[in-house]
Amino acid sequence: MLTFNEKLAIIESFPELERKNVSLGRINFQFEGSISDKKNIVYHLHPNGNGFVYAGMLENYDTDEKGMVNIRDFSDELLRKVLKQSIQALSPVEKTTTEEAIIGDSKEERWVDSEKNLLVLINENDSWNIYFGLNLDASFDTYEEAETFLQEEGFTRK
Repeated sequence: MLTFNEKLAIIESFPELERKNVSLGRINFQFEGSISDKKNIVYHLHPNGNGFVYAGMLENYDTDEKGMVNIRDFSDELLRKVLKQSIQALSPVEKTTTEEAIIGDSKEERWVDSEKNLLVLINENDSWNIYFGLNLDASFDTYEEAETFLQEEGFTRK
């Protein structure tokens, strides 16, 4: 098990995270660049070594109802991995030139699966179209149909 100071050093090695001291010697780390209302990536890191990392958008972690995973017994490698994945999941995605060509001024939603495949959902001419790169993957009459399809295919909104 990593000590408090070892965990603190690992977390502080992520320049995207901003330290916020809270009560009882505990420390939170926030990701101000988050695309979600969720800003606390590290929650209540305690001098006894206990603490939590937000993993609500990640698979393969045993999270609580708030999407937090307890890091008390995490190894150096596992702690770095969950921090990197959490920051990545909450980071805005830059549009590529290819996506700009498709999206233009339309409002889009980005959906990603566990293998990091990205689909873009766009409302065009009274249809909801799903694109993979420049290719039209599927088209639906309603947003609900498109959303159901994406969820059934294992995609989540980014």
